[in-house]
Amino acid sequence: MLSDPIAALATPPGRSALAVVRLSGQRAFEVAAKVIEGFTSRHPRVALLASFHVPGGSTIDRGLYTVFPGPHSYTGEDLVELSCHGGLLVPTRLVSALHAAGARPAAPGEFTRRAVLNGKLDLVQAEAVGDLIDAIAPNQARAALRQLEGGLSRRLAELREALIETEALLSYDIDFPDEDDGPVSPAQIAGRIMDVAGRIERLIATSGSAERLREGALLVLAGRPNVGKSSLFNALLGSDRALVTEVPGTTRDTIEGHTDFLGWPVRLADTAGLWDSPDQIDRLGIEVSRRYLSAADLVLLCVDAGREVGSDERTITQERSSILVRTKSDLALAAGEGLPVSVVTGAGLGELRRAVAERVFADRISLADLEPALTRERHRIALSRARDALTDALACLGPVGEPVLAAHHLRQATSALEELLGVVDVEEVLDRVFGSFCVGK
Repeated sequence: MLSDPIAALATPPGRSALAVVRLSGQRAFEVAAKVIEGFTSRHPRVALLASFHVPGGSTIDRGLYTVFPGPHSYTGEDLVELSCHGGLLVPTRLVSALHAAGARPAAPGEFTRRAVLNGKLDLVQAEAVGDLIDAIAPNQARAALRQLEGGLSRRLAELREALIETEALLSYDIDFPDEDDGPVSPAQIAGRIMDVAGRIERLIATSGSAERLREGALLVLAGRPNVGKSSLFNALLGSDRALVTEVPGTTRDTIEGHTDFLGWPVRLADTAGLWDSPDQIDRLGIEVSRRYLSAADLVLLCVDAGREVGSDERTITQERSSILVRTKSDLALAAGEGLPVSVVTGAGLGELRRAVAERVFADRISLADLEPALTRERHRIALSRARDALTDALACLGPVGEPVLAAHHLRQATSALEELLGVVDVEEVLDRVFGSFCVGK
């Protein structure tokens, strides 16, 4: 296990009042003493004022440092956090001084990776750290924080424990079939397996909406040219991202923007108008629009309030999960069904946001305080493997079954959960999880 000292900037580079630099590792205090004047580790978790300088050289800055002796630190190792003035020069010089004093540059996510290796976090919690940092909507942050606090991890640990207990029962049946009151009933073991499989299946069912919560639901604004898609896109986004003119076909390529509806994250996509254009560039834009329609979590089909819904538009509502939006309601009454909106008066925009949130995140909204869920494809794949292994185990039970083979499948299901939590050493999984982290995290 690597424990050499590492150092990196933990805050974004650029103009700011303060910057934080992290130093962690087995000789972190020795490195810190070469850079921090009067360094002491005798006052853990207390911010102390000191001058920072190049080893044996000039002063860099005057700031605060805090000592976190291992194992009571984020990484589980001796850790020092240095707070200096922000900007580009001072933090860079401070990090360079720590490197000159014996620390090496941290790899992306290495601080959190060490926290996992030292048992401070499991893999699911480590992923939640990244999700919390990347959150752009309140409910995203709430879900990530719940994950970081161990909501899903506890649920998975309970499942793992139940499988281990079932393995023990099956092993007893295999090794001592005639002991005590006879072999363990296959029905009893099958009942336990079915209970765990059912709990796993319920978790897998949360993956769709939970992944949308983490990534943001894709909402595609579609419709004929000049129906007000770009104006609605700008209004929902709260900024003028898309060009708006009275000339049909102004939008020829798809534009995306991130925002939230009532605290739920969404990705808005303004697409080119759908029509039979003779122009080659228009046709290319329309093809892109159709690809977005295929990938959309929800289509906002825009139709002028003053006209009937055409057959081509009706087909979209029948084939896709969609909401019919009657645009330009300030100019005419809506002709028939649909949600009337006006970007001029703002009428209907709040109702549209609410309708979208309730449609796309219905099961998440109905769960009290955001119940633990599978937020990543990695979670879903691992639990699907566990479920399939339990199905195979059940098939091996019975009066003339193969208990040894059933035990093998139970071990496979347990291993899938252990890989998900990081209970076993899975370097490839660690590389994938932490590859997208910033170096100071």
